Amino acid sequence: PMSTPKLRVAILDDYQRVALTIADWSSFQDQLSIDVFTDTISSEDALVQRLEPYTIICAMRERTKFRASLLDRLPNLKLIATTGMRNAAIDITHAKYKGIIVSGATGKGNSTLEHIWALILATARYLVTEDRKMKEGKTQWQSTLPMGLSGRTLGLIGVGGLGSQTATIAKAFGMRVVGWSPHLTRERATQKGVEFAESKEEIFRQSDIVSIHMVLSESTQRMITDADFRLMKPTAFFINTSRGPLVDEVALINVLQQRRIAGAGLDVYDVEPLPIDHPLRKIDNVTLSPHTGYVNDTNYEVSRA
Repeated sequence: PMSTPKLRVAILDDYQRVALTIADWSSFQDQLSIDVFTDTISSEDALVQRLEPYTIICAMRERTKFRASLLDRLPNLKLIATTGMRNAAIDITHAKYKGIIVSGATGKGNSTLEHIWALILATARYLVTEDRKMKEGKTQWQSTLPMGLSGRTLGLIGVGGLGSQTATIAKAFGMRVVGWSPHLTRERATQKGVEFAESKEEIFRQSDIVSIHMVLSESTQRMITDADFRLMKPTAFFINTSRGPLVDEVALINVLQQRRIAGAGLDVYDVEPLPIDHPLRKIDNVTLSPHTGYVNDTNYEVSRA
């Protein structure tokens, strides 16, 4: 009898080159032919050329974008498996229309929450600056003055699951926590254990650290504006671990370059991966990480499909 052809599988955006080592593929080796790609392609034509032969695509959360126009040009595609139970980079409605199954999986632990606080602490305590100067052999010892968190105000734009967990940790540091979102009420703020801000402007005006925890949508795109940044204290920090397009990136770059705020900590950007010549890479009062909030070893272990 003739053998059944193997299904072709593409694993995308495996930046750390761990897809074939963290997961156990041995039980599928007779059924699947697997190719791993470690780079992200934004050109739709290039994506079609790469992905057209594959029946199954394993997508990392919100790296490669599967718009309707791309799905229309992948006739062999039957299944997209994605890390995370939400992936805004996939047009779920059009995939369903095309008969393409989209399957997500939860991870383990609190990777994003851990990264939020790693970024807040690294930024407020200038860890990257001091690390760099020590390794460069700078003669000055202790060149920065870190911000103490106790008694300071953390302003949360968004007080959902991650926002409320962030607030809990802030209180352990002795911080005052104030929250706002377009749909947050005083009653819900009280239930979440945070003070209620009447407006977004109030958050930016009074906070020592502003951290954003919103889902990106048409209504929230560019919700953080130049006018908001202009309200911040010159000693304040801005943190974004949610999505880059929530923020007017040009306005943020300007406020950092002009040192109208103390600094920022960023894990997300308008364009990812962040281009090598991007202005943010050249600013010394911003702490950058390459969208690793979701990434850790336990979160890559699928607990439920």
